[in-house]
Amino acid sequence: MRKLMRIFWILTVIVTMFQAAQSQVLQPVKWKFETKQISDTEYELLFKASIEKNWHLYAQWLPEGNFSLPTQFIFETTADVELIDTVTSLSTVHEAYEELAGAMSRYYDTEAVFSQKIKITGANPQVKGIIDYMTCDDEQCIKLDEEFEFHLNSSATIRAEIEESTTKPETGGSLWAVIIEAILWGFAALLTPCVFPMVPMTVSFFMKGSQNKAKGRLMASTYGFSIVFLYTFPIAVMIGITYFIGGESIAIDVFNWLSTHWIPNLLFFLIFMLFAASFFGAFEIVLPSSWVNKADSKVDKGGLIGAFFMAVTLVLVSFSCTGPIVSSVIVKSTQGAIWEPIITMFAFSAAFALPFTLFAFFPSWLNKLPKSGGWLNSVKVVLGFIEVALGFKFLSVADQTYHWGILDREIYLAIWIVTFTLLGLYLLGKIKFAHDSDVKYLSVPRLAMAMSVFVFVVYLIPGMFGAPLKALSGYLPPQATMDFDMERIVRDNATTPNYTAGNLEKNELCEKPKYGDFLHLPHGIKGYFDYEQGLACAKAQNKPVFIDFTGHGCVNCREMEARVWSDPEVLKRLNNDYVVIALYVDDKTKLPEDEWVTSSYDGKLKKSIGKKYADFQITKFNINAQPYYCLLDHDGELLTKPKAYDLNIDAFVEFLDKGVEEFKKRNQKETKYNVLIFNN
Repeated sequence: MRKLMRIFWILTVIVTMFQAAQSQVLQPVKWKFETKQISDTEYELLFKASIEKNWHLYAQWLPEGNFSLPTQFIFETTADVELIDTVTSLSTVHEAYEELAGAMSRYYDTEAVFSQKIKITGANPQVKGIIDYMTCDDEQCIKLDEEFEFHLNSSATIRAEIEESTTKPETGGSLWAVIIEAILWGFAALLTPCVFPMVPMTVSFFMKGSQNKAKGRLMASTYGFSIVFLYTFPIAVMIGITYFIGGESIAIDVFNWLSTHWIPNLLFFLIFMLFAASFFGAFEIVLPSSWVNKADSKVDKGGLIGAFFMAVTLVLVSFSCTGPIVSSVIVKSTQGAIWEPIITMFAFSAAFALPFTLFAFFPSWLNKLPKSGGWLNSVKVVLGFIEVALGFKFLSVADQTYHWGILDREIYLAIWIVTFTLLGLYLLGKIKFAHDSDVKYLSVPRLAMAMSVFVFVVYLIPGMFGAPLKALSGYLPPQATMDFDMERIVRDNATTPNYTAGNLEKNELCEKPKYGDFLHLPHGIKGYFDYEQGLACAKAQNKPVFIDFTGHGCVNCREMEARVWSDPEVLKRLNNDYVVIALYVDDKTKLPEDEWVTSSYDGKLKKSIGKKYADFQITKFNINAQPYYCLLDHDGELLTKPKAYDLNIDAFVEFLDKGVEEFKKRNQKETKYNVLIFNN
């Protein structure tokens, strides 16, 4: 009789494995999942089961002879997670003889808690899987399964890993380059005819105002700090109001609008041309005289207040010379993070104010300064030519983001060649403007400057025929905009794209890229400009994904493409090992209505290519700076820490190789997991 009962019990267990319909109705066990942090890298995953009255849950290991189904945990993790030992029970296990099974049994009633410890080894920790279990009462048994997933990205440790891979690159070479440029512009502004004559004038004012040298130096220092304050504080206030009232998303939108929209870019272009004409002597741009007179009238109050208003007077009087320089510094810094304009303006004003303070401390230095004269106007004219060259950068950004096609690379280069040729002729004395003094002879410094300018012009000329001009890659339109590029013509005529989803060879595309008629990748790289399309092709080709967050107005993006991507080892890996997806965050092309997306970041509707992928970058990676490179698997998860602006070619090759290595590991792990599921 007992043998018959055991046979009946075995049949009952087998039948429960096919009771799917019943399992959807009865849920005697409810599961909850929690995460407990043990250390910086170790966590404890808790699986808590609440068991209804009269039901019991079988343990993970059953005594010999018991044919019930034990509770099993099947894990699927990324390569950045290591399982420590196995799942352990934290609850009391009941052991008793089970009449129907005819054997000893191990089970839980009321509740059961299980624990699995893990160690995090990278920036992309993900843990998910399935619990297979059987639960019974006195009359029936049900086989069930429960899916689980632990979201570890919200932990402080993982946040720190991600922040290191995002915010850290922003403070790298690109920011320092802008700061250094701002400092150089600050010193250059001192040599303009509006400012240079005021150096000895203002210093002598402070020195003669008191016989007490200490007091004079204090006032001079106050003067210098006031100059820095007057240039930096208004910028900080404007950004602060935008940020704290509108939030970070509003601040980002404002800066993105300033950097890429045609209205501010066209306005900046016209302003630069206007200031250049003023530098050439066509007219003089000055602020209302009432402003200057009012500030100057308060200088006589003396003391620290008088020093402050002396700084106000300097800022107002020198506006015609420093205005375009300040505009250039501010506009360039808006292409980075929202706080960059404050830092760069501080750097500019500190360099601008430093000589005033130093000459006040060491007045004997004034005797070594060159006297004012015609050379100051020459400096102003030279700055005018530079303003013309830089001004066309703004027109180029608008042209690229809106695809007007009016300022291609060769036209842009032609303008620069003509501009700097005229500058060289001016330095040689062959061109003269209205306010210039006669050049009786050519000085050695002036000759050296002229030679440098003509060398630069000669360097530019091969660019008209397709030369990459890597040193200027950040300032020139992309090479793909050239009508006459022999290298590209030969390459395009020699190869015809083959779009196929089967039997894919290296460097082939699965289908014609969306937006490929007006968006391009450099150096003949084949890729996509739509995330979903590129990801689908990566799955078809079983390749990892290389995401390039870029922009038409991104100076550092062009420099990375020209100096790093062009390297044969980098090109080989991008062509053969990855599916490349370039996402332009500033492109103004409108999307069809069915492709509009509502942002989970700011709740706004994104209707253009640029807004869609700018929001995608912020939402998924918590960063809005470009260039930004991400290596992803087929689930859209990071393979390694993202990379930003970095001209180290070896580091970029290592970055790409690490992504491929991690991708292969995950593929092997997924294969093992599928085999495990199949075997179970």
